[in-house]
Amino acid sequence: MGSHHRQRSASEAAAAAALDAEDPLAAMRREFLIPRHDDGTEQVYLVGNSLGLPTVATKRYVDDELDRWATLGVAGHFTGETAWAPYHELLTDQMSAVVGARPEEVVVMNGLTVNLHLLLVSFYRPTPQRHKILIEDHAFPSDHFAVESQIRQRGLDPATSLITVGPRPGHDTIDPADIIDAIGRHGEELAVIMLPGVQYYTGQVMAMADIVRAGHEVGATVGFDLAHAAGNIPLEMHDWGADFAVWCNYKYLNAGPGAIAGCFVHNRHIADRTLPKFLGWWGTNKAERFEMKTVFDPIPTVESWQLSNPPILMMAALRASLDVIDAAGGMTALRAKSERQIAYLDQLLDEVIGDRIEAINPRPLEQRGCQFALRVTDESRDGKLVHAALEDAGVACDWRHPRVIRVAPVPLYTSFADIHRFVEILDGLL
Repeated sequence: MGSHHRQRSASEAAAAAALDAEDPLAAMRREFLIPRHDDGTEQVYLVGNSLGLPTVATKRYVDDELDRWATLGVAGHFTGETAWAPYHELLTDQMSAVVGARPEEVVVMNGLTVNLHLLLVSFYRPTPQRHKILIEDHAFPSDHFAVESQIRQRGLDPATSLITVGPRPGHDTIDPADIIDAIGRHGEELAVIMLPGVQYYTGQVMAMADIVRAGHEVGATVGFDLAHAAGNIPLEMHDWGADFAVWCNYKYLNAGPGAIAGCFVHNRHIADRTLPKFLGWWGTNKAERFEMKTVFDPIPTVESWQLSNPPILMMAALRASLDVIDAAGGMTALRAKSERQIAYLDQLLDEVIGDRIEAINPRPLEQRGCQFALRVTDESRDGKLVHAALEDAGVACDWRHPRVIRVAPVPLYTSFADIHRFVEILDGLL
C-alpha cells in the first residue's frame, strides 16, 4: 500500500471516528450482540436487511418467560405483568408507533405470508368486472405466490387477473409515475393493489401515500408488504389510509430468525362484519374466550383476525427489540441517523470506489431507506465472488441474484467506522 493511500485511509478513519463521537445514538450499539469474525474482531455487520442482530436484553426477556414456565406452569397464562394470555397486548403500542397506526389497527401474529393470506381472504373480493390484483414485476416470490394462489382459489386465472408494473427498459427502479399510470389504466378492473413499502432488491421506497390515493380514486383496495420498510423508514399507515399491511419482524426489528410477524387493518374496516374472514378462537371476545362458545363474537380491533394463542418466546424477543427502539427515540431519531449514514456511504462510494460499483438504489433520500444495492460494473468480474471475498474479510452482507450485493447500515448498531471499514475493504478487493 502506498504512503498516499495509507494517509488517505487514516484520514478517512479519523473522519469516521469523529462522526461516531458526535453521534447521539452511538451508545445504542452496546445494546446489541455483534458477531465476531474468524480473527476475533467484530464483524462489519451490514445485513440487518435480512436478519437483524439480537439485543443484549433478548436472552433475559426470553429467559424470564422460560423461568415463569418452569415455576408457574399453565398458571403463567394468567399470572403476573407478563401473563401469556394477553402478552401480545404488551407489544401493541410500540408496534403501532413503528408503522404509524392506531393501537386498535395493529396486532403481532403469525408469519408475514400467513398474514397476507388472511388479509387477502378479507380484502380480495373479486367480481366479474373488478377482479384484478396489481403487484410489482419483481415482487418478493412469497408475495407473488400468495397472490397467484388467492386468484386461483377464487376460480380465476392469474394470466388474466394478475397485472404487474416494473421498471422501464434499461432501468432498475420503478418510475413512481408508472405505478399511478397503471392504476389509472386498469382502474375499473382493479380489486386490489398489493405493493412493497420498500422494494427488497433495489431498496426503493414506494410513494405509498400517492399509491393509496390513486387506488382509492379508482375503487381499489390498497395493501402493502412492509417487510423491508418496518423499522427502516418512518411510516404513516393510518394517515395514508392504506387498507391493510403486513410485515415481518426479523429484519430491522431484530426479533430473531423466523420471528413472529405483524399486520395492520385500517380502523374503518375493523367493525365491518361483511368482510369474509378465516376465524380462530383467539379472535373472539376475550372475556368469554374460555367459556368455549362456538358462536364467534369478534374482538372490536384487528385482533379479530387472530387465530391461535401466540408464541410467547418469539414475542419476548420482539419486546426486547422494541424497548431498545423506544430507548433510541423511535423511528424519527433512527431515520435522522440513517440519513446521515446514507449520505456518508454515498460520499465514500463516490470518492473512493467511483465507477467500479454502480448503486442501483435511488439517490433521492425520500425514495430510499438504509439498504444499498450495489452492482460490480465490470461485467467480466463475478460479483458473487466479490461478495464472497467481502464475507471472508469480515463484512456480513448478502447477494441477490442476478448481480446485486446488498448492504444496510442499520442506525441502531452500525457505526460510521463500520461504513468506512466496509468501503476500505471493498476498495482493496476491487
